[in-house]
Amino acid sequence: MKTSIPRRRFLRGSGVLLGLPWMASMAETLRASETPSAKDSSESPKPPLRTAFLYFPNGVWEKDWVPTKEGTDYELSPSLQPLSDLKDEFLVLSGLDKKHSHGGDGHYAKTANFLTGMPVAKTTGKDISSGGVSIDQLIAAKVGAETPLPSLELGIDPVISGIDSNVGYTRLYGSHISWQSPTRPIAKAINPRVVYERLFGKRLQASAPEAQSYRNLLDFVLEDARQIRRGLSRDDQFKMDEYLDSVREVEKRIEFASRDQSHRAPYEAERERIVDGHALEIPDSGTPHDFRQHINLMLDMMVLAFQTDSTRVATFMFANDVSGRSFRFLDGVHGGHHELSHHENKEEKIKQYQLINRWHVEQFARLLRKMQSVKEGDSTLLDNSMVMFGSSFSDGNRHDPDNLPLLLAGRGGGTIQPGRHLAAKGQVPVCNLYLSMAKRYGIDLERFGDSEKEMTELSDA
Repeated sequence: MKTSIPRRRFLRGSGVLLGLPWMASMAETLRASETPSAKDSSESPKPPLRTAFLYFPNGVWEKDWVPTKEGTDYELSPSLQPLSDLKDEFLVLSGLDKKHSHGGDGHYAKTANFLTGMPVAKTTGKDISSGGVSIDQLIAAKVGAETPLPSLELGIDPVISGIDSNVGYTRLYGSHISWQSPTRPIAKAINPRVVYERLFGKRLQASAPEAQSYRNLLDFVLEDARQIRRGLSRDDQFKMDEYLDSVREVEKRIEFASRDQSHRAPYEAERERIVDGHALEIPDSGTPHDFRQHINLMLDMMVLAFQTDSTRVATFMFANDVSGRSFRFLDGVHGGHHELSHHENKEEKIKQYQLINRWHVEQFARLLRKMQSVKEGDSTLLDNSMVMFGSSFSDGNRHDPDNLPLLLAGRGGGTIQPGRHLAAKGQVPVCNLYLSMAKRYGIDLERFGDSEKEMTELSDA
């Protein structure tokens, strides 16, 4: 090493701070700076553990979701087929329940407690309660001080206010899965430009000429990058170049969305369908015109946030609860998501519902491949993560909060053995899973929500 590179290193230029990814060269420098007793340890510095929770609305068609066999010798169900090349990288979790969601309405009392597992207060006013802090915020309270952002909450749809008079619940419950306290939801960011500015420090002033183009951000830090690059190993030089290319690519996509005002028309056409007639505001400039591009961009920035250790905890909502978004871009789908989830056991609706389920799995698979491509020493970003993906109830027609459709990807830094279908027996709380995830951060607690015990099966080979 020609220079000493501290553990948390940023590229700097004109006030811009661009975080660097975890690299072996930095780990070796950190180890060289440790005390003699620490150096004698056989353990080298390890990448941090990251956790993400991804939510999609309206449940699934269970017969096409849950595999028929358990253990390692199971076959992917039709809805999970997009993950065929990643079968060894995730767990299929079935049989986990949310008993406190049996009361209340079909949606709001199940989505607001997706990550708390506790009873949701029925209200049409401001006296909201999700029953407890969400698991993502519990983890963020433990590790958030170690990163620039304690947590990152992302989504596509803005918060919906007002009252759903059909069930007597505030619609706010359908817009949040992350809760800092039972009465305080965490607002999710939906504008990619805002997220980008949060991740990379300085917000360019509107009056500055460089504010007209996000391409300038990397120009500000390239000189610093060249100086650091000389002190890296050849593998890490390649990794750094790859990372900067990824940031540049995200910049270009945001810049294009900022210039392109055609994003308004498709959302204008969709706004009456997205929440079954409840108007949805049109996204600001910086949002791609196609919600599929919007989703990809937000998930890519989540990967960058984890890659640079800007945060270690994130949530993402593919849509708000009760989403009636049109999926007509899928061959064979003609209706809105919420409408089709109420399939009434009609074959025509079930087929379209299953195609929407499969599409969401495809987006999850894309995220996992991207995380798998990020190398961290002898492991990958995916290896050093726990990524949960699922919905707040199982069958959309029944609104059943039992046998939740959940996948858990990653190896949790070597503490999870993926590649299996784990089928819980006998009304096992989903909070058992959340307790197990919290324990992997060294959080000392006996229970979380209505948990009964840890899921030791996660690490069993």
